[in-house]
Amino acid sequence: MAAPISAAANSLLTLLRQTTIDDHEEVLKAANAALKKTKSDLEAQHVKAVALLNLERYDDVLKVFEDGGDRLKERAKLEYAYALYRAGHQVEAVKIAEAVDGGRGVRHVLAQAAYRTENFEQAAEVYRQLSGRQAAVEDEENDLRINSGAVDAQLEWTGLGHLAQKKKPAREDMEAFETAYNAACGSISRGEFGQGEILLKRAKDLCNALEDLTEAEKKAELLPIIVQQVYVLIQLGKVDEAEELCINIPFAEIRELSTRHIGQVNSLSASKLHTNPYLSHRLFHSTPKRDKTDQHFKFQANILHQDEYVMDLLSKKYAGVANSTAAYISEHPSPTTSPDVNSVAVLNAAAHAHNATGKAALKEIIPLLEKRPNDIGLLLTITNLYILTNNHAAAVNLLETFFKRLEQSATLSDLDARFAPGLIGTLVSLYALQGRKSQSKSELAKAASYWRHKSKNPPKALMRAAGTALLESQNPEDLASAGEIFAALYEQDHSDRAAIAGLVAAHAITDPSKLNPELVGSLPPVSRLVADIDAAALEEAGVAVPPAAPVPESKKRSAMGKTKPVKAKRIRKSHMPSDFDPNKKMDPERWLPMRDRSYYKPKGRKGKQKLAGLTQGGAVSEEKEKAVSEPRASGGGGGAAKKKKGKGRGGKW
Repeated sequence: MAAPISAAANSLLTLLRQTTIDDHEEVLKAANAALKKTKSDLEAQHVKAVALLNLERYDDVLKVFEDGGDRLKERAKLEYAYALYRAGHQVEAVKIAEAVDGGRGVRHVLAQAAYRTENFEQAAEVYRQLSGRQAAVEDEENDLRINSGAVDAQLEWTGLGHLAQKKKPAREDMEAFETAYNAACGSISRGEFGQGEILLKRAKDLCNALEDLTEAEKKAELLPIIVQQVYVLIQLGKVDEAEELCINIPFAEIRELSTRHIGQVNSLSASKLHTNPYLSHRLFHSTPKRDKTDQHFKFQANILHQDEYVMDLLSKKYAGVANSTAAYISEHPSPTTSPDVNSVAVLNAAAHAHNATGKAALKEIIPLLEKRPNDIGLLLTITNLYILTNNHAAAVNLLETFFKRLEQSATLSDLDARFAPGLIGTLVSLYALQGRKSQSKSELAKAASYWRHKSKNPPKALMRAAGTALLESQNPEDLASAGEIFAALYEQDHSDRAAIAGLVAAHAITDPSKLNPELVGSLPPVSRLVADIDAAALEEAGVAVPPAAPVPESKKRSAMGKTKPVKAKRIRKSHMPSDFDPNKKMDPERWLPMRDRSYYKPKGRKGKQKLAGLTQGGAVSEEKEKAVSEPRASGGGGGAAKKKKGKGRGGKW
């Protein structure tokens, strides 16, 4: 049996039915008047909560629900969840919305609250369910398209792009500035900055063309788009355009403080005027403090956190940065592949090295690795410094030692770090610099094997690199492994042309009978691949000499096979004799003594005898032989030929 309605509530309902009150303030007054008579009137509390929601007084709404207790919360779950979401209590809003069965309104609240808690997978799933059903209210379909585009962009930023519904903007996304802006954000999150720049310009044009918005409203919508455009221009290297754009941005008029702060930070990056690091440090911290309803997403906060450390380093606050970054690192387990933790580790190393580089930095940073041996950010910093100092062997040894230590661990997190694609790519690149192809192939094969057994969706880039390396081997086992890798990639995505090409190549070598005609037919024909290659011109040009095997200057040949003429060396006039004749051939033995020259002929009897005595291997005269064979007086011992010196102070020497 339904609970009886009180007299105050009955009068309030009668009043609301008999009037056409559009002013929410008037509705609020009527509800307050009813509650003065009966404080626990449930109907009046509900009406008051809805009126406050329309007035965007969300903290007051929550106070009404607290005063109304569980009865009001149970009756108005949708309003309660929405109030929690708008007041910044997104986690509680998700719990309330999940407990409500049915209702498109509460599903919208759930999706938006999940979005703010950065549970983008849940938000994407809810919007997918809502899009699959018929819209209940006007413009709901447009709202779903806008919000779904925002979720897709966030999935890309967080590394979950494979869950995004759209990878490329559709035609309907170009019809409204909100959808065009979200499509631009999606392109930017994938690193497609050129496409992002085009879509941002499209969003600005669509916004300026709206007739139902005032100039002030257009300006409020355009400012976040312009802030995003500055970031894109900086990434494209168009710093001058970004700086010019920043000059005209009224940062104080940006309503969202989170967006204002990002705009000011990007303006510092684009500006050539703020060369004083201490002034830049003050401008960086000039944004007012944000409330809990206007916070950055985690990936934004991490970058801004690193920017703050960079500003401190430029201001020579080395000790402060070293201490704060060390505390942050100690709060997280190691080894970790978290980008923010490893980036902070790099800044910690910079603080200890006082922004030095090269060998001076290594001297200060290497002792830190003894204290934090599993710090990947620190490890990669030292590796990079070794590479910059051309000490590739030390860099390779450092990574190999780290890998061996992690392999001995039985912890899954340690093994995940051991086979992290970024670390594997670093070591393989170093192997390539040293020409160690077998080690590169072995490392890639081990990593591919690990991730194939570890995850249903192994990293594609790593798997492709491993499969390509194994295809170059002559070992049947390696070729079979390459076929398995490309087969797994093909199962994940049947449109992956790299996987198809690898699978066809592996089967063509190992077992041509397994070749699928459909797969072979899906590959581009050879005629199209070589259509722009002029084989006759290549054959006529000849084969170029590789730079790895330098050829002497006199033997270098051009692509046409002609010998390059050797340029004569110019001799200074100061080094030439006064009677030098350039037309006369110079004596090639002019640097040898006269007696050593091939054409030397001494004059006279004495000269001929001297020449014969100097000739190596010539006949020796009897006089010379006798002189050599006679004993000579020795300089030591008591010989009779040695005379005594006179005694006294005046002895003869």
